[in-house]
Amino acid sequence: MASNSRSSSWTFKQNKMFERALAVYDKDTPDRWHNVAKAVGGKSAEEVKRHYDILVEDLINIETGRVPLPNYKTFESNSRGINDFNTR
Repeated sequence: MASNSRSSSWTFKQNKMFERALAVYDKDTPDRWHNVAKAVGGKSAEEVKRHYDILVEDLINIETGRVPLPNYKTFESNSRGINDFNTR
């Protein structure tokens, strides 16, 4: 399938609709990807299936430690009762 502007990016709203649709249409739902695409709007069944496959791959990479966690700043109290920001 040729790439087009519909598949090039997903809006925040489309991603939220995608997440909700995945919760409604589980793996045993007939025509799952067609239903998810219809719920998302502006995407084909093939595009939502590809988006799902990428999501699964990302989750596997995170769970297996292939993606490093970001250095979040934490808020801690030191011995003098003064709060410090530390980097994890």
